[in-house]
Amino acid sequence: MVARAVTVFHHEEHGGSCCPHPSPPPWDPAEDLRCITTTFQYLQTSGWYWGSISASEAREALLKRSEGTFLIRDSSHPQYMLALSVKTRCGPTSVRIEYSRGSFWLDSISPGLPLLQSFPDVLSLMQHYMGSGHTPQNQSSEDIQPKTKPDMHTAKDSGVPLKLMHPLHKPQAFPSLQHLTRLAINRHTNCPDQLPLPKPLLRYLQDYPFHI
Repeated sequence: MVARAVTVFHHEEHGGSCCPHPSPPPWDPAEDLRCITTTFQYLQTSGWYWGSISASEAREALLKRSEGTFLIRDSSHPQYMLALSVKTRCGPTSVRIEYSRGSFWLDSISPGLPLLQSFPDVLSLMQHYMGSGHTPQNQSSEDIQPKTKPDMHTAKDSGVPLKLMHPLHKPQAFPSLQHLTRLAINRHTNCPDQLPLPKPLLRYLQDYPFHI
């Protein structure tokens, strides 16, 4: 499998933009609850969500792992829920995960690039960057400085290629044989609901429609 590469940059804050932005359409807060609840259910099932560990603890867990090993943890920044910690060729680093109005995406700092692709849950986000294809650039590093708007930052250091190859499971959350079987099935079909399986098994597959 060829991993998508992401580039991590350190960043700093600048003054606010003078350009007015149109008001977004109304948003039902209940949708936030539904989306966030679904994401955390998926993360708990995955086995590679490490919860409220610190950035230094994530670094320690990843330090001796191969490049591309990653985990999801709670962000230490009060304005963010989650962070991606990953082993790069230069060592472990972390990237904030943005959330707004039912969508998740990796924290971007470049005003000159189009908005990064967003996803309805964090699992879809991670699975996207583990695949092959287009290479997004200019991801910002977690726990460096607060971020308010994408156009308030500029890259000041050279980028570090970041590849997502395989997740790091918590020692006490190693996947069951049933879950490993589900992952294998999901890797080999895009339509598991079409398989000739009993309904309980189909529901089990639908409860976690990912291959990581």
